[in-house]
Amino acid sequence: MDVLGSRIIIAAFDGWNDAGEAASGAIASLRAAGGYEAVHSVDPELYFDYQYTRPSSRLDATGRRELHWPEATLWRPTTPTDGPELWLLSGSEPARAWQAFVSEFVDVALRDDVSGLITIGAMLSDVPHTRPISVFASSQDDRVRETHGLDKSTYEGPVGILSVFDHFFSRAEIPSASLWASVPHYVASAAPSPKATLALLDRLEELIGVGPAREHLRTEAAAWEASIDAAAAEDEEMADYIRQLERTRDTWDSPDASGDAIAQAFERYLRRRGDGFDKR
Repeated sequence: MDVLGSRIIIAAFDGWNDAGEAASGAIASLRAAGGYEAVHSVDPELYFDYQYTRPSSRLDATGRRELHWPEATLWRPTTPTDGPELWLLSGSEPARAWQAFVSEFVDVALRDDVSGLITIGAMLSDVPHTRPISVFASSQDDRVRETHGLDKSTYEGPVGILSVFDHFFSRAEIPSASLWASVPHYVASAAPSPKATLALLDRLEELIGVGPAREHLRTEAAAWEASIDAAAAEDEEMADYIRQLERTRDTWDSPDASGDAIAQAFERYLRRRGDGFDKR
């Protein structure tokens, strides 16, 4: 059996960990591919600052107003699937009590015999939209790295909630891996970024052998790229910058490039964020 086992939590959170809504989009695609039921939700009063992550007001089908509060929920599949069971954890990054927040989900994972964790995120980076989206795949677990050929991050500095999940699950002896997509920073306003969501799902399937249908994402990714091409065609400064990024990316992808290039880019991104990692 694979070291990640047969019951794997896939975790993603809105906010700092989710450039271009790529990671939350991947979770949405996984949920749309099958039936799920909630296993555990946190009490939002304990973990969220409502001036930071505000509740939203919506009208239901009858026109009655409802309030929807920030949440974080673990979902399990309701129908059998080929390959490992994918449990989904999604919601907003908490504003406080991160250790207690993560410990709630560790307790549920241990109770329900969860065998592995994969955190997925997306970061704004100096990459061109015209090239394949890079996904940095890493693990702090020696067995996971050896089995799947993943990297070990050497980053030191401020982190987001996904890193806390990796750390706490590892302490509970639940092996984990991490996938981070690089989203072009100059298209931060062009969210969602289906090309980055597609890259995360493709890499996830390479890792565990299962994934949702993605034909619609390929179509959306092509349209997303074309829309940015159109914008660049009307802005020579932007076009020049993209060509510069393309040259850099092509150098990384050349046979002579260092295999650490993507890892170094990932760590540069985290250092640039510095102590602002919890701001949106």
